Amino acid sequence: MDASLQSGRAAYERQAWSEACAALVEADRDAPLGAADLDRLATAAHLIGLDEASGAYRTRAFQLHLDAGERRRAAASALWHVISLAEQSHRQAELGGWLARAERLLSGVEQDCVERGLLLCLSGRRHVMDGDMAGALAAFTAAAAIGERLRVADLLALARHGEGRVMLWQQHKAAGFACLDEVMVAVMAGEVGPMVTGIVYCGVLSACHEHFELGRAHEWTGAMTSWCTAHPDMAPFRGTCLVRRSELLQLHGAWDEAAVEARRACERLGAGGSSDTAAAFYQEAELFRVRGRFAAAEDAYRQASRAGRRPQPGLALLRLAQGDIAAADAAIRSALHETKGQRSRAQVLHAAVEILLASSDLPAARAAAVELGEMAARVGAPALRHAATDAAGAVALAEGDARIALEHLREAWEGWRDLDAPFEVARVRVLLASAYAALGDEEGARMEREAALEAFEHLGARPNVERLAAAAACEPAAVDAGRLTGREVEVLRQVAAGKTNRAIAGELSISEKTVARHISNIFTKLDLSSRAAATAYAYEHKLL
Repeated sequence: MDASLQSGRAAYERQAWSEACAALVEADRDAPLGAADLDRLATAAHLIGLDEASGAYRTRAFQLHLDAGERRRAAASALWHVISLAEQSHRQAELGGWLARAERLLSGVEQDCVERGLLLCLSGRRHVMDGDMAGALAAFTAAAAIGERLRVADLLALARHGEGRVMLWQQHKAAGFACLDEVMVAVMAGEVGPMVTGIVYCGVLSACHEHFELGRAHEWTGAMTSWCTAHPDMAPFRGTCLVRRSELLQLHGAWDEAAVEARRACERLGAGGSSDTAAAFYQEAELFRVRGRFAAAEDAYRQASRAGRRPQPGLALLRLAQGDIAAADAAIRSALHETKGQRSRAQVLHAAVEILLASSDLPAARAAAVELGEMAARVGAPALRHAATDAAGAVALAEGDARIALEHLREAWEGWRDLDAPFEVARVRVLLASAYAALGDEEGARMEREAALEAFEHLGARPNVERLAAAAACEPAAVDAGRLTGREVEVLRQVAAGKTNRAIAGELSISEKTVARHISNIFTKLDLSSRAAATAYAYEHKLL
């Protein structure tokens, strides 16, 4: 046996996909591969992201199986080709042709087989695209029965994943997610092959996105991170899946990683006109916006628009951050009128509350908050509930009812904290600071602003940092004269102990920039001009 072929087969069995692909390509150059090895090469190529090459190898395998009279194996090659490229919306006609080939080849096969189960899964997907959920569920259920009977984990996972998604579309949320969770347990246990693992995880992530199940998405993404570490040369996430992962990483404060995933999605999807392309550019724009890279954000929103997505509410929030309240107001009102889908409307409503309050239209802001609250009660998802609660708090604050606002905002703060959403936590803490200030609790207000500022600085949310700093600069100096916050006392003690800004930052788990700001505030409040003077003050007032 040729050494390259032997090496390629061995690497394939070890799931060393890049190595297997390279060796099998070399073997194919020496002598054309047989059908089974071409199927292996097609799988390996797909798993490392070489989709076009994978399709070419799978086509050759199909033809060789067909020439040998092996109808079931030819059908299998056709079906896996369809499965691997099913999410490419611009190739649906081509994939429909391959599916018809597989159906024809299996028409004379009477017994249950894996290929018939795969065909049922793809038939179920076709029913979904046609809006026939009953037909889809029947197809997936029949496929699952074959998978169980033949004990084929990949087929069973695909079928059960399809059942779960259809149940969710039929509004059977508990049953649908129970089904998807069961499949993910099998994935994490290593029972499911890598191709199906990527498909299932991306499907689960999309389902969580559609139903605001961000906690569940975070849990399964954490588990998938470990799985991916064990398969370092794979490209298991494609298209929309990359966008959803980016959104989730952004929510949880991993903005650098989120930006990498968004860029990968944009590069992979190109500049076409698909909804996936539009979603990728919109997500990249969102990350640029929250970091203060306004020109880059505007360009990405325009690319999302060219690909067919209205760039709202992100573009309206960009205008607000730029200080153009009139443009933000006009954009968000148009979006409120046009946006119908539940998830998209929830995002628009949440942004609308902030923008309409900024433009002093309290009745409209209240109406948006009420609608968001009604949606949250109807859907019952934690993330949506937290968004509705912080919107209600912002409106109550604007209406002058600081105590009611405080109740809403504290509940929202706890919810976002439990969901591990640091930007949302910091944003709510700014509102909490205003509520405390309205109630005369200046110390509580300063502590909330301080915590929010540290979080924004850590995330790199430059517009929020600048907004808070500008607000602090407008505060009357007499209010703070001679008074230190608890954090400022801690910093003063560290200064008096002779520590550098870097050492203080490490001791208190804050940034050096935050330390410098605290020291500046201390000097201003106490009318000091040097660290030596600050040290003397600390000893004089027995702060050590």
